[in-house]
Amino acid sequence: MAVRRRQRLGPGGGRALLGALLLLLCVWCRAAAERVRYAIAEELGRGSLVGPLARDLGLSADELPARKLRLSEEKQYFTVNEENGNLYVNERLDREEMCGKSATCSVSFEALVQNPLNVFEVEVSIVDVNDNSPVFSKSVLDLEIGELIPPGARFPLEMARDADVGSNSLLTYQLTSDPSFSLSVKEKLGGRKHPELVLERPLDREKQSSFELVLIAVDGGEPTRSGTVLIHVNVTDANDNPPVFSKSVYEARVPENLQAGSLVLSVRATDADVGSNGQVSYSFGNIQDEVPSVFTIDSESGEIRTVGPLDFEKEKIYIFGLEATDGGGLTDHCEVQIDITDENDNAPEIRILSLSSPVPEDAPAGNVVAVLNVNDADSGENGQVTCELSGEAPLSILASSGGSYKVVTSGALDREQASEHRVSVVARDRGRPALRSSRELVLEVSDVNDNAPVFEEAAYSAYVAENNAAGALVLRVQARDADAGANGRVSYWLAGGSAGAAGAAPLVSVEARSGALYAQRSLDYEQCREFTVAVRAQDGGSPARSSTATVRVFVLDRNDNAPRVLWPAAAAGPGEAAGGAAAAPFEVVPRSAEAGYLVAKVVAVDADAGRNAWLSYELVQASEPALFRVGLHSGEVRTARAVGERDAAKQRLVAVVKDHGQPALSATATLHVVLAESLQEALPELSERPAGAEAAAAAAELQFYLVLALALLSALLVLSVALAVVARLRRAGPPAVLRCLGAQRFSLAGAAFPADFCEGTLPYSYNLCVPPPARAVPEAAWPPPVPILSAEELLGGDFCGKPSMNSNDLVAGEQPAEPDAPQVCNA
Repeated sequence: MAVRRRQRLGPGGGRALLGALLLLLCVWCRAAAERVRYAIAEELGRGSLVGPLARDLGLSADELPARKLRLSEEKQYFTVNEENGNLYVNERLDREEMCGKSATCSVSFEALVQNPLNVFEVEVSIVDVNDNSPVFSKSVLDLEIGELIPPGARFPLEMARDADVGSNSLLTYQLTSDPSFSLSVKEKLGGRKHPELVLERPLDREKQSSFELVLIAVDGGEPTRSGTVLIHVNVTDANDNPPVFSKSVYEARVPENLQAGSLVLSVRATDADVGSNGQVSYSFGNIQDEVPSVFTIDSESGEIRTVGPLDFEKEKIYIFGLEATDGGGLTDHCEVQIDITDENDNAPEIRILSLSSPVPEDAPAGNVVAVLNVNDADSGENGQVTCELSGEAPLSILASSGGSYKVVTSGALDREQASEHRVSVVARDRGRPALRSSRELVLEVSDVNDNAPVFEEAAYSAYVAENNAAGALVLRVQARDADAGANGRVSYWLAGGSAGAAGAAPLVSVEARSGALYAQRSLDYEQCREFTVAVRAQDGGSPARSSTATVRVFVLDRNDNAPRVLWPAAAAGPGEAAGGAAAAPFEVVPRSAEAGYLVAKVVAVDADAGRNAWLSYELVQASEPALFRVGLHSGEVRTARAVGERDAAKQRLVAVVKDHGQPALSATATLHVVLAESLQEALPELSERPAGAEAAAAAAELQFYLVLALALLSALLVLSVALAVVARLRRAGPPAVLRCLGAQRFSLAGAAFPADFCEGTLPYSYNLCVPPPARAVPEAAWPPPVPILSAEELLGGDFCGKPSMNSNDLVAGEQPAEPDAPQVCNA
């Protein structure tokens, strides 16, 4: 109608119509510039109200049918009700699907009205809700930790991913409680939190070979959501050196048009171990899903290469983790950051003009080791180059004139810690994108004699059995010198000790090159049980350095000494033994003796020690085997039963004495026993009888009278001497020796003897004087002595010519001394 009214204006009203159209266009443009904004939460169901679109556009309910409000058909996420003009959700909205990880997410569309035609911009912001839980790429994370890894070691764990944004994607990590491990969170580039497992105390595989922990990732939404991953820790045996990356973070910038298969970055990890434990393999660690489709890493060389096209508009930067694993299962981790930049086609060129290698380890700081020239074919800012050193080494690089650089030492060098240093000279230009190139420098360090030899042990102990062969190996000592060449060549010398007396040849010698100690002669445990020597290790440097270790040698006993019988003594020789059994010592046992009567005591000693000197006694031969027995450990010969009338008057016993060595050594002792109530009764048995009965009776009678005469004479002599001594003592007082002999140490009760008979049959006597506070043996503890005489002593008439001791005088269980050990009391 308004148009028709303008037609009635006629040609003269054209200018008025044109002005009206211009005014309408201005109003439409101002309306088009207006934008209606709404904000709704994601995941709203279909039909959910977004907002009163018609009212916000200034349209009343009455105008809606005529204005025909509708939406553009580009994206039908929303719909408008034609009756009330409200804007509703047409389908479920998933913010993560629509906008990904973008910080903001919105949907823009146009609202159209007619009569007159107008267009309005509508923008609906999709607000994130916490509808995604943190997730890990693996349900179980396997870790291998060596038992020698020290406490404080860190092991990077997998980061969880949360598809939400904002505070809903802010993750915190928790770890189930375990005294051996704790959780540490390190903040990485872009504010990301990277969990690390921290070893709190040493592990012992023999006590516990595995651990199971649960890592929990909790987001910051309301309510919170969480995700878990099981960490299985396997404790491995000792591989004490993990691989170590030369840098913790590797950075690279590559142009977006880089061809597939091109080298992006070379990482390097070194392992101080040898063999399989020192072989390092490389693999991806914590990575995003798209990284394997773009990059690959060579497991042996550590080279990272492209496997697909790089698109700067799609992804500007790649950050992922690398893991270096040696043959023993130890790992190290680093991060790699690769920047995708626009093209800059000329990288700097590095030329080594001079390299001084090797460098002595005592070179001062600031010593020039290499001169480099760096040139970039580009011009301007792209041709301006900066250089730096990449690698762990006491080196630094200094700029010089004309694009030259000097590599100098920045600290002390130590060949024992690193015999060579490998660094990379990295040159970067200032283009956009910047390109870089690198050149590896290998600097060898020469040795100086700054380390003394060090023995594996400060004190050594060696055990050598006696009777060894001369030249036998005793021990091998070893000292190590961390230096190289002649400075690390060690020689060994004897530096002293108790291996031999002053002026005597040493018991051992040492081989200069090997450090082996050899016995110079056969060793005897009975003469020398242990000795020490000092061994000096000296290197071949100038001046030489040395250190000393002590070697203590213990001589072990062997069973090389047979038991020696002290009593009864064997016959002196063939000439003296012509008289047969009569020349040997004998014991007199009364026929009234009961079982258990002490006949004699076999006394023996063994020069060895320990079990080799433990002695046992055994009766191996007897005229009446059932009549006598010998104590297994005491050597006491006793009657096994009562003496009978039918037992032979003369008994011969043979006892064997054995030690407990391997093999056992032994000796024998022969004892003659006469069964008689008195010495007079035993005398006929002591001499050899002639063949005829008359000759035997005559000899016995003559022998009896001869012995009787000699006994009477001896008794008179002893009595006279005793009276004279007593008379003298009464005037001058008793001497010390008589005071010593004054107390009677044993009972003389028993068989009857002549008054001038000297008791005892041992070929030596003991001084029974004991100083206080020795305990005196009561008289009741001593058995009655039984005299034992040979026929030669009886016929010779000198009964007291030899000092003697009866075998019964030895207390059971005591070990006799050597024959020359006791002090002999003068008769």
